[in-house]
Amino acid sequence: MTTSTCSVARIAYLASSLVVDSLPPASTTSPFANAYTTLLSQSTHQPKLISTPFGSDAGALILQNANTHYLTSFTTLSNSQSLTRLLLHITDLSSSPVVLHIAVQNDLSDVLLLRPAVPFFLLSSSAQEAHDNALIASRLSRQEKTIVVHAFYESPEPITEAPEAGIHSFLVDQPPPPDLHLVNGNGNGHASVKPSESSPALDHYTAYQDALQLTSALTQRSLSPLKHHGSSAPNTLILTLGRGVLNLDVESVSTVALSLVKPLPQSLILDTIPRSVERIIVLEEIRHWSLKWTPIYLEVLLAIQQDPEYRPSVHSGTLGDITTITWVEIENLIEQASQNPSSRLQLGSIPTDDPISVPLHVPKHELVYTKILSHLFGSRLDILNSPSLVVTHGQTATTPEFALGRVRATLELRAELIDSINELLLDKSIDSSLHALLASWVAAKDDLVKSRAIGDKIIAALESPLPFPLTSRVLSLKSHLAASSRWIIGSDAWSYDLGSSGLHHTIASGLNVNILILETTPYTTRHLADPHRRKHDVGLYAMNHGDVYVASVAIYSSYSQVLQALLEADQYDGPSVVLAYLPYHDEQAIALDLLKETKLAVDAGYWPLYRWNPGKERIGKEPFSLDSDAIKNDLQQFLDRQNHLSQLVRSKPALAVELVSSLGATIQEARKRRAQQAYSDLVGALDAPPLLILYASDGGAAEKVAKRLGNRGKARGLSTTVAILDSISLESLAQEEYVVFVTSVAGQGEPPQNGRTFFKALSAAVARGDVILSKLRYSVFGMGDSHYWPRPEDAHYYNKAGKDLDTRLEKLGGERFASVGLGDDQDADGPQTGYQLWEPLIWKALGVDSIEVKEAEPDPITNEHIKAASQYLRGTISEGLEDTSTGALAASDTQLTKFHGIYQQDDRDIRDERQAQGAEPAYSFMIRVRLPGGVCTPEQWLQMDQIADEHGSGTFKITTRQTFQFHGVIKRHLKPAIQNINRALLDTLAACGDVNRNVICSSIPTFSKLHAQVYEFAKGVSEHLLPQTTAYHEIWLDKKLVAGDALRDFEPLYGEFYLPRKFKIAVAVPPTNDVDVFANDLGYIAILDSSGELAGFNVTIGGGMGVTHGNKKTYPRLGDVIGFCTPEEGPFVAEKVMLVQRDHGNRAELKYTIDRMGLGVFKAEVEKRLGYKLQPARPYTFDRNIDDFGWATGQDGKHHFMMFIENGRIQNEADREFKTGLREIAKIHKGTFRLTANQHLMLSDIAAEDLPEIKRLLALYKLDNLSHTGLRLSSSACYLPLLIDKVEKICEENGLRNDSIVMRMTGCPNGCARPYVAEVAFVGKAPGTYSMLLGGGYYGQRLNKIYQETVTEPEILAILGPMIKRYALERQEGERFGDFVIRAGYIQATTSGKEWYDGVGEGEQLSI
Repeated sequence: MTTSTCSVARIAYLASSLVVDSLPPASTTSPFANAYTTLLSQSTHQPKLISTPFGSDAGALILQNANTHYLTSFTTLSNSQSLTRLLLHITDLSSSPVVLHIAVQNDLSDVLLLRPAVPFFLLSSSAQEAHDNALIASRLSRQEKTIVVHAFYESPEPITEAPEAGIHSFLVDQPPPPDLHLVNGNGNGHASVKPSESSPALDHYTAYQDALQLTSALTQRSLSPLKHHGSSAPNTLILTLGRGVLNLDVESVSTVALSLVKPLPQSLILDTIPRSVERIIVLEEIRHWSLKWTPIYLEVLLAIQQDPEYRPSVHSGTLGDITTITWVEIENLIEQASQNPSSRLQLGSIPTDDPISVPLHVPKHELVYTKILSHLFGSRLDILNSPSLVVTHGQTATTPEFALGRVRATLELRAELIDSINELLLDKSIDSSLHALLASWVAAKDDLVKSRAIGDKIIAALESPLPFPLTSRVLSLKSHLAASSRWIIGSDAWSYDLGSSGLHHTIASGLNVNILILETTPYTTRHLADPHRRKHDVGLYAMNHGDVYVASVAIYSSYSQVLQALLEADQYDGPSVVLAYLPYHDEQAIALDLLKETKLAVDAGYWPLYRWNPGKERIGKEPFSLDSDAIKNDLQQFLDRQNHLSQLVRSKPALAVELVSSLGATIQEARKRRAQQAYSDLVGALDAPPLLILYASDGGAAEKVAKRLGNRGKARGLSTTVAILDSISLESLAQEEYVVFVTSVAGQGEPPQNGRTFFKALSAAVARGDVILSKLRYSVFGMGDSHYWPRPEDAHYYNKAGKDLDTRLEKLGGERFASVGLGDDQDADGPQTGYQLWEPLIWKALGVDSIEVKEAEPDPITNEHIKAASQYLRGTISEGLEDTSTGALAASDTQLTKFHGIYQQDDRDIRDERQAQGAEPAYSFMIRVRLPGGVCTPEQWLQMDQIADEHGSGTFKITTRQTFQFHGVIKRHLKPAIQNINRALLDTLAACGDVNRNVICSSIPTFSKLHAQVYEFAKGVSEHLLPQTTAYHEIWLDKKLVAGDALRDFEPLYGEFYLPRKFKIAVAVPPTNDVDVFANDLGYIAILDSSGELAGFNVTIGGGMGVTHGNKKTYPRLGDVIGFCTPEEGPFVAEKVMLVQRDHGNRAELKYTIDRMGLGVFKAEVEKRLGYKLQPARPYTFDRNIDDFGWATGQDGKHHFMMFIENGRIQNEADREFKTGLREIAKIHKGTFRLTANQHLMLSDIAAEDLPEIKRLLALYKLDNLSHTGLRLSSSACYLPLLIDKVEKICEENGLRNDSIVMRMTGCPNGCARPYVAEVAFVGKAPGTYSMLLGGGYYGQRLNKIYQETVTEPEILAILGPMIKRYALERQEGERFGDFVIRAGYIQATTSGKEWYDGVGEGEQLSI
C-alpha cells in the first residue's frame, strides 16, 4: 500500500532540483520526510532539500531559490496561515518553475484561495491519481516555466509508479504534434475543446493536454481531466469538486468529478454538459468560504452564458463525506434542488465544527518543561493553548491568538466575579462569617494557594439557600475563585514573524499571562538554517517593551535557574516570556546529546542564561541578572552575537568598562554575593558607541541607503538610529559622537527638500565662524550623477550637496572618521559601486568590521506587495479617511488611491515654513476623472465647475489624457468630491494606477458620423478593460452591491496584482494624429473603406514616453504597427495585448517588454491568445498632430468651435475669465464639450439657430481669440507660456508667425506632455535648467534626440535664434522644422527607441 503523500513526495524528489518541505504545526518532521529520507539513500538523483518550520515565510524562501533551479517543488499540509503567506509571493513566482504540492483533508477552502492567482490547478482524490497529477504538474511547471498547484487527498492504495529512469526524459521531451492529442475533455465522447476558441484558458489547456498525453504514455494508463459516470443522456448532471467519485447508477443522472480545476475553458465545460441536461448541481468540498458563490459554480454559470439558446438551472452545494452515499440520498438532493432552487444544497455528512479525533503529538523531550510547570503549579496550571484543546477547537487552539483570546475572556469573567463579591460585601444583611470569608478572599485573590482554599469555603457557604440575588451570580463564576497560573507554550517557529504569529499582540497586551517558547535548534547545526529566513530574538523584542518579564533558561544547564525563572514569571504582574533551550534533532536523541549541545551553547555565549524583571526596577533594584555558570569567554564577543544581548544597548546605553577589565573576578564575586551586576553595566561593555544616521532624500534613494546602513549596523550589534536630516538641530548634533550623513542632490547641486533647513543653519554657522562640533566624528556619503551636468563649467554640481556638507562639518570642528563616499549613477552598479567602497570604512572605524553578518537583508516593500495585500485596492483607505489627526493617507494607501484616480501631494512652497512651525506638510490631493474619448455634456461641465469651487482650488485642468483634473482637494473633501463626480454620471476609477487608463480618441469636427463611431469604440474599450473590484463603490460611494460580497474579490482580467505598470490606449483618425497614437502602449488608427465607412483599425503597440534621469536603461519608444482588426475585434485585441503584458511585463512598461521579447514574439503571443492572426495593416497618412482651431461644420450640419486653452487651465485671469465664460456657455449649450489630447477644448454639435448666442458669449469672454502664432497654437507644456513669448518674437522677426512648430516642455522626464515626439522639446532638470531636444516628427511619427543636455533660458534663446532664422531662409517646400534640423545636420534622426542615446547633438554625452 502506498499513500498519496509518499507517491507525491517521490515525484517531487525525482523531478526537482530543489525540494522545500514545510513542517506542520507543533512537529519536528513532516509527513513527507520519511519518503525523502528513503529516497536520499536509494535514488541516484540528489536534489537540494530544505525543511522550513511552520510559521516561517516559505514563499520568500522559494522565491530566493527558484530562479537558480530548473524545478522547485514545495510540499506542505493545507493550512490557512501558510497558504495566505504563499499568496503574497504568487505574482513573483508566476514566471518560475514551481510546483506547490498541498495535502488537503476534508476542506478545500484554504487551498482554493490560490486558484485565481495561478494558471494551473490540479486535484487528486486517490494515491494513483496523486502520483499521475504530480507528474503532470512537474511537466507543466518545467515546460511552461510557471507555477502549478497540485492539491491532493491522503488515500492509501496499491499504485503503479513511473520508473525513475524515465522521469527525467519525460520532463524535457518535446510535446506531441497538435494533431496527435488523444485526450478529449469529455469521457462520454463529446467534442473536445474547439481549436478556434480564443482565451488564455485554452492556451493553458493545450499545454495541459500535452502533459496529460505524455504522462499517459509514460504510465501506460488512460488519463482524463474529468471522471464521468452515469447516463449518457441525463436530465440531471452532478459536478463534484472534492474527494471521491459518485459511482452510483441513478436513472437520468450523470456525475462528473473534476481532476483539472484550472484551466477550465468554457467550451470544455459546455462539452461536458449533454444538451439533455435540464439541471446542473455543482457540489464543492468547501466549508469556510467567505464569498457568496463558490469558484466552480461561477465557472459553470459563465460558461452557460456563452450559449444563449441553452439555459439549464444551476444549483450550488457543499460536498461532504460521500463514502456511504446511496441512490436515495442523490434523489433527495435532486428533489431539494427542484423544490428550493435558491437554497444551498448538501450531499454527504459534514461535521459541524470539524473536530480532530486526537490531540496533537507533543515530542517527548518537550514534555520535560510541561512536567516542571505541573510540578510547580499543580492543579492551578492552565495551559491556554494545550494540545488537548485541538480535539474540540481544531488546530487554531495551539496558536497564540487563540490563547490570548482565552486570557482576555478569563480575566473579564474574573473581574466580573470580583465586582460581584465586592458588591455582596456592601450588603449589611449578610452573615458575618460569610462576610469574613469574602473579605479574606478579596485580600488573597491572587495567591495561588489561599485563593483556592478560601474559594472552596465560599462555595460551600453559598450553596446553602441564601436570600441574596448576588449569590447565584457568584456561584455561576465559582470556577474563577481560585487563582491560576496561565501559560502559553510555543516553539521557535513563532520567532520568524512576531507580528503574524500573534506573539506581538500577546507581549503588547499588558495582560498577566506567561509565555514559554522552546528553542530546539542544536548549537552544532545552527549555521545550517536557511540564511534568507531571519529568526527574531523574542527576548530582546519583549525587553524593548519595558514592562515584560523575560528569562532565558536551559534545563540541561541550570535546573535551579529554570525553577527560579518560572516562579518569578508567574509572580510578575504582567506579560512574561521565558525562552527555554532544548536542543535536539529528533525524538530519538538521547539526553546525553541534549546535555552536550546545551553545554556548548551556554559556554560559547550562544545561549546566555539571564533574567530581566522590570518589577525590581520599580523598587530601586537592578532588573537584569546574568546566570550563566561559564561566562569566561570574551564578553565582547558574547555581547556582539547578533541575536542576543548586544542589541539591548539600544534601551540602556550606559557604559562600564570595569566589568570587561575584571571579568572573572567580578562575575565570581557577584555570584558569591548573590547580587548580579546591573543590566546597564553589562551591556555598557560594548566598545562601539551609538551611531546616528541622518539622510536627506527627495526621491527615496538616499533614504533607502540610510535605512539599509542602519539595519546592517544593528546586525553588527550597534545601536543605530536613522532620521531625516532636518529633524535635528545643530545644538543637538553637537551632543552626538558618531554620525553618518547620506544625501542625494536636487536641482543645481542643492540639498533635497528635507535637508534644506539643516543646510541653511550649517551655512549660517560657518559664516559666523562657529566651532561647535568639536565632539562630532562624522562621515558623509553623497549620491549624484556625474553626467547630469556634462559641461566642464557645470562639473562642480556633481554631488555638490554631499561635498558641501562634508566640508562645512569640518569647518565647524567635526572630525571625519571615514572619508567622504560618492555614489555615481553612471558607475556599473550605479551608486552601489561607491557605496561598497565606503561602507567597510564605517565598520572598521567603529571596530565592528570583524563581525560576520550572515542574515539576509529584508526585501523592500514594492508596489506589487502593496497591491497583493490590498484586498483588491481597499488597503486601509477607509480608515485613513476617518483619521482626522493628519491631512495625509498612509504611504501604502497613496499607492492604492492612484487606482481610484487620486494622487496625494503637498505644497512645496510652504514646506519650510510649516516645518519651522512644527506642522506637517500642507497635504492635498489631485483627482483625475475617467472620461473615455474626452466628451462630456454641458450638465457635466457645470458639475465639474462646481466641484472645483466647492472642493478644490477653484480651478480645474484639461489633461493630455482628455479628461478633467482637480487640485488642492483636502482629505475631508475627497469623498464628497468623488461622490459629486459620480452624481454627474462620471467616475475616477482607473484614471491612474497600474491599469488601463483613460482611453483617448481624436476630436474630428468635420466627420460627425466617424467621430461618433470612434468615440463609442473608445468607450467600449475603456469599459471592457475596467477593473471589476467593488472597492471603489464601497470606499467612496458607501455602497454594497446587490450581489453582496460575491464579486468583491474577482478581477477577471487583472487578477490580484493588476498590471506591472500603467497602460495607455489612444485612437487616432488620419490625417490628424492629435492623440500622438505612437506614444501610447496600444494605439488604433482608424481606416475607412472605399465608401467612407469605418472598416476597422491598424493596431500599434509599444509606445511610451517615460524616461528616468541618469538611467540609460530607460528610453522613449514609438509604437509599431502590427496589423489590422475590425471594430468588433478591437476590444479583444486590447485585452490580449494587455494580458500578455500582465503575464510577461516583469514590473516593466510594455515598450521594454516588447524589446526584451522581440516584436515578432510578442505579436505571436497576442495572436495565440486571440486564436487568429491579425490582418495585414492597411495604408494611412498622417500630416499633423495639432488641433484644428476655429469653426468647422460637420456632415450633419452641426457647428463646432475649437478654442485655445493654454496648458488646459480652466481659470479666470485678469483679462480672461475663461472659467466664467465656459460656465455661462454650458448653461445654454445643447451639444457637447470635447476635450483634446493637446489640452484644448471644442464646443461641439451647435445648431445653426444657437450660433449667434454662442458666438456672443465666446466674444464676450475672449474665448474666440485665435490670433496666436502658429508656434503657440502648436505648443504644450507645464511652464512654457513665458518662454513662448520670447520664442514667438524670434519667429515673427523671421516671418514665421503663422508657421506651426511643435514645441513642448515638461518639468520632469516622465513624458506626460509627450515631449519626445515634439520638433523642439525641453525637459526640466532643475529650476531654470533643461535638456534641449530636436528632430521630432511634425505629426508624431519620429522621436527627437538630445541636442544640448543642459541649457538655461538665455541659452535656449541664443540657440534657437540663429536656428529659426536659418530655417526661415533655407527650408524646402513643405519642410517642417523637425525635418530641417536633421537635414541641416543639427541632430541625427532617431530610428528607434533603443537608438535614442546614439549621436546626441553637439558631441554631448547623454545622461537622461
